[in-house]
Amino acid sequence: MSAREEPQGIIDTGASGTHAGSGSEDDFWHVGDIVRELADIRQDWRSVNTQHAEHGVEGFPSRVRVAKLADELCGALFPLRLGPDFVRRHNEETFVTQSLQIALSRLQAQLRLELAYSSTQDRQADEIVLAFSRQLPAIRRMLDLDLEAAYAGDPSARSLDEVLICYPGLLAIIHYRLAHALHGLGAPLVARILTEIAHGTTGIDIHPAAQIGRGFFIDHGTGVVIGETAVVGDNVRIYQGVTLGAKAYAPDGSVAAAKASPRHPIVEDDVVIYAGATILGRITIGKGSEIGGNVWLTHGVPPHSMVYQAREHVVTGKTPALKGDPLN
Repeated sequence: MSAREEPQGIIDTGASGTHAGSGSEDDFWHVGDIVRELADIRQDWRSVNTQHAEHGVEGFPSRVRVAKLADELCGALFPLRLGPDFVRRHNEETFVTQSLQIALSRLQAQLRLELAYSSTQDRQADEIVLAFSRQLPAIRRMLDLDLEAAYAGDPSARSLDEVLICYPGLLAIIHYRLAHALHGLGAPLVARILTEIAHGTTGIDIHPAAQIGRGFFIDHGTGVVIGETAVVGDNVRIYQGVTLGAKAYAPDGSVAAAKASPRHPIVEDDVVIYAGATILGRITIGKGSEIGGNVWLTHGVPPHSMVYQAREHVVTGKTPALKGDPLN
């Protein structure tokens, strides 16, 4: 499969009027002027950002095509649950074979686009795809442990199948584990697209470079953020709205230095982090700790710690306040 895509035809909207840029009096929307101004802006941007301009000659990997290959990989990993409805036990091997052949060929094409600068892009793309394909059995085993952790950690889950089909956290983890393998093999852009597809679908943002151990469970999930240099141990459970983030670097500091340094938390094994907790910086949450909801944490805690917000203040027997009374 070629990495180059055939140019798409011009879409005929069926609207009356002239072609954009014709300068005709019929150009009621002044589209011609807008097109020329946008072209000037693009040229100015490209003249400054030459790297992006050169990459644009070949084109970037396609989010649409990466989404398709992600679906095919998910189906190949879990054919009877995430594959099409015609797949049964008697034909699942055939389906997995065909899905992998298609997905890996599409992946090769997208990697050639990502590696467009390299004079050995074809060989590099082939090597990455081959190494990635060999990791798929190990990825499936890791995902089985994630599934079991979700089922064990959520009393409302009635089956592993329900978790696999319904839980947004599991979808985000599948995409992350595929993307993490690609990131480690030298394909950070396609890897980032993979995780951002899941981010857009689930609201869970996991950077593909983050290191996450076995038996990972994200419950509910919306608003979860796990940064690039975060390290998460085994059997960790987190809830919606949790951030494993970095502190903002100083405006006068080196951006390159900030990018190169570990700046996200280390979460050790068997930690539970409840909804809305924000943990920032390169700090360590010790093994077996419990971080309460809405906690803001910028310092490490030792193993088996319990960190909660200050107790709430409950007023009993409260009478309605008079107009103008200050709030207690």
